[in-house]
Amino acid sequence: MTVDAVVFDVGNVLYRWDPRFLFEKLIPDPQERDWFLNNVVTLDWHVQHDAGRPLAAMVAERSAEFPQHAELIEAYVDRWLETIPGPVPGVHALVEELARRDVPLFAITNFGVEFWDLFRPTAPVLDNFADIVISGAEKLIKPDPAIYRLALERFGLARCTALFIDDREENIRSAEAEGFAGHHFRDAETLATSLREHGLLG
Repeated sequence: MTVDAVVFDVGNVLYRWDPRFLFEKLIPDPQERDWFLNNVVTLDWHVQHDAGRPLAAMVAERSAEFPQHAELIEAYVDRWLETIPGPVPGVHALVEELARRDVPLFAITNFGVEFWDLFRPTAPVLDNFADIVISGAEKLIKPDPAIYRLALERFGLARCTALFIDDREENIRSAEAEGFAGHHFRDAETLATSLREHGLLG
């Protein structure tokens, strides 16, 4: 079947994201910062919010475990938008071109609901998307196959008709097993080549 729709990831595909962008401002010493990100505000801890856990519970628990770092843990919530320094170069132009060509656009993102509510008003490029599956709202998280099945159903897409773009290979493999074509994202240039190969760009 022909691929005629595109499904994007958000973090590090449409927008750059890394907690380090914030904590480089708050923890000047590189070794202290690395320890903090490896032991306190870790990616595994952050993913709990992506999976649907409320931030208040996460922060209370972590602050009790690391009371000497309670202010920095709170700052991760209060200043979370500073973990997103801006768009991934070149990708928004591709989204706009796909939209001009009337290619149906969707997204599947691992994103907590509270952080999504902060982020969404800052991201006008997402106005081009017909629908977005947000892991925290569904309490399903990539690469769980169920999130891809949900997306196909909700977006009204038949198997093998949509290209899924993600920066994590395990997410691509799981999506492909559920009926998506996959593109492992590295940069806008290689993505543009893939979109042209699928006949989605001229």
